[in-house]
Amino acid sequence: MSNWVGIVGGGAAGMMAAITAAAQGARVTLIEGNDRLGKKLLSTGNGKCNLGNEKLSLEEYYTNQPELLENCLKRFGTADTIAFFQKMGLCIKNKNGYLYPLGEQAAIVQDVLRYRVRELGVDLVMGCKISKIWKKHGEIFLQGDGKKFGFDRVILACGGQAVPKTGSDGSGYQLAAQLGHHLIPLVPALVQLRCREAYFKAVTGVRAEGKLSVYWRGKCVAGERGELQLTDYGISGIPVFQLSRIINYLLAGKEKFALGGTRGEAEKEPCERNRSSGEEVEVEIDFLPGYSIEAWREFCAERDVLRKERTAEEFFTGILHKKLMLLFIKMAGIKPSDLIAAVEREKIDKVYGLCRCWRVHVTGSNSYENAQVCAGGVPLDEVTSDLESKKVSGVYFAGEILDVDGKCGGYNLQWAWSSGFLSGRASAEAF
Repeated sequence: MSNWVGIVGGGAAGMMAAITAAAQGARVTLIEGNDRLGKKLLSTGNGKCNLGNEKLSLEEYYTNQPELLENCLKRFGTADTIAFFQKMGLCIKNKNGYLYPLGEQAAIVQDVLRYRVRELGVDLVMGCKISKIWKKHGEIFLQGDGKKFGFDRVILACGGQAVPKTGSDGSGYQLAAQLGHHLIPLVPALVQLRCREAYFKAVTGVRAEGKLSVYWRGKCVAGERGELQLTDYGISGIPVFQLSRIINYLLAGKEKFALGGTRGEAEKEPCERNRSSGEEVEVEIDFLPGYSIEAWREFCAERDVLRKERTAEEFFTGILHKKLMLLFIKMAGIKPSDLIAAVEREKIDKVYGLCRCWRVHVTGSNSYENAQVCAGGVPLDEVTSDLESKKVSGVYFAGEILDVDGKCGGYNLQWAWSSGFLSGRASAEAF
């Protein structure tokens, strides 16, 4: 019996699937729209490629079927990822639980995967964008760019919509829809947020430790802590990235997908990019999260000895970044040159208050071009534990096309390795 597996998408998940299936003895054809494999890998981990994380936990992911995701991660986890790459000759370093290639170059990871694909005799079809998929008489057909292919099994590993210039342009969702699959609404994730306030240009470039709390309809619904970056249009940094998918779902009027445990039922069409619900999300920033309420009060009281001949600018120097303090002084209705001894207590307290409770209004995020991942996709309840389609047998999924998105820290690449391995092995063993 023939044993021919076709894989659409030559990214992290696609290459893992190709290597796994070929190692099992299957004939494999890997079809990639770009002129080279693993293009998106080069931008992961700020170019260093965060391969995975020692702390692999379901809590680091979002999906509509956590049980199935947990099962997949248990069957191919962090230890399996390390063993897989070490077997191919890659040296791995552990930086506080974060896994990187020893050389800290994403290109190294891209190379070892490409070399292994070549060693296993995988057929490569480059520069071909698949636009149609169907099954007839037990054979699965693919068509695109004037070419037609027929396979016994097919794995769709064509990514989501994040960083479309690397090939993840959302075309995989169209293929899934042709097979009868639904989609969890799509939004950019791990992305910068844009705010309404006009004063951000005055604080652009500031980096500061902070605790971020997301307020939606008057309630705190999520929070993160870490170093954030202020830009001329809003907020960025790891804690912002971690919250962005939640905020984008809220802004899109899809709060059940942002806040619910299973994120509701699948919908037939992805939501429009950054569609607005007409509401805003507030983010409260505490720039001094290490201080208890009482310790902060004592700190502020002790500083009163400085209220002599100092100006407001001089008096508030030493707390936070100078740009931030100047902004807060102005927001409190104080001129930097005002003598602090003549400033009302209420205004001084307002400056102190802004250091602990600065609220900004989020109106949207940057687009998929700037997002590291895309939240949403083919729901896991429409695939088996081996990631085979429940709609069309013989078709498998891997990577970002599925409704799984992780937090920063190597979790999204781990999902690529896990899903690529499981789908690749199952497609080869199905014969």
